[in-house]
Amino acid sequence: MQTLKAVWDFFQNQILGMKWLNNAVGSGLSALGLDITNRWVGSVHFFIYDVIKIIILLSSLIFMISYIQSYFPPERSKKILGRYHGIGANTIAALLGTVTPFCSCSSIPLFIGFTSAGLPLGVTFSFLISSPMVDLGSLVLLMSIFGAKVAIAYVVLGLIIAVAGGTFIQKLHMEKHVEQFILTAGSVDIESPDLTRKDRLVYAKEQMVETFKKVLPYVLIGVGIGAIIHNWIPEAWVASALGSHNPFGVILATLIGVPMYADIFGTIPIAEALLAKGAQLGVILAFMMAVTTLSLPSMIMLRKAIKPKLLAVFIAICAIGIIIVGYLFNILQSLIV
Repeated sequence: MQTLKAVWDFFQNQILGMKWLNNAVGSGLSALGLDITNRWVGSVHFFIYDVIKIIILLSSLIFMISYIQSYFPPERSKKILGRYHGIGANTIAALLGTVTPFCSCSSIPLFIGFTSAGLPLGVTFSFLISSPMVDLGSLVLLMSIFGAKVAIAYVVLGLIIAVAGGTFIQKLHMEKHVEQFILTAGSVDIESPDLTRKDRLVYAKEQMVETFKKVLPYVLIGVGIGAIIHNWIPEAWVASALGSHNPFGVILATLIGVPMYADIFGTIPIAEALLAKGAQLGVILAFMMAVTTLSLPSMIMLRKAIKPKLLAVFIAICAIGIIIVGYLFNILQSLIV
């Protein structure tokens, strides 16, 4: 048992967390005659380490997930979802969301396609909620910072929000609040050609490059914000606003996250810095969920497809679910960290 724990700790700290890289960057800066205890140098240290770490993880994860995704083109996903009904369909839709696009804006075109194809509205919303919130990349990246228990709990609770939210929307029978051009668009049901292993590898490589280009600016911005929080924001400020003494910290973090736009990769360094400063776990995860699921740009895009009342219901369901999950994590923090 001790051997397994040692192997797991090595995997989490050195492979996912890349502590060796942190030490190497620190040693390199020290070799240049820089004092790593200095705030400016500390910010540079944090920035270099986190950018390199996230780029390595990002490239690997996108490649692997894109390879898996090659087995689930939109046409096949529609057929899979069409075989199920009720909460089972919502669950499958939420699970499919974990192997599809990495941010809410890129999930919306698939949501529109599924809705146009005649899939139940609640099922398509389960997909739309889970796709940016709980993709497989989030599981690995969260493990690199918070550990396996937190990462698994995050993904499970995110899937519950997706399934419950989609089921609730289905019960409301809000199909009339979908824009008419979506309902009348129809879909062309074309069989995707069988891909060889080489084709899938090429596809995964192309997706990795394309997605990397899209998310890199947000990673750099996120790491920059994280470096500022990590080295310049006093712990007392963070603890006061987002710590256990503020009962509204989860709500505040959710509201702050909504106007922002990033994906899970851009929020990770901010979360890492907040955790180091004493912010509560539930507050951090609520912020991450709000940014990835309810960003303002994606809501503007979604408004093109659905009417204000349905959009308001979607936002309310997601926000309430995120806040509940945030407070739940705060209560369980001592048990799962």
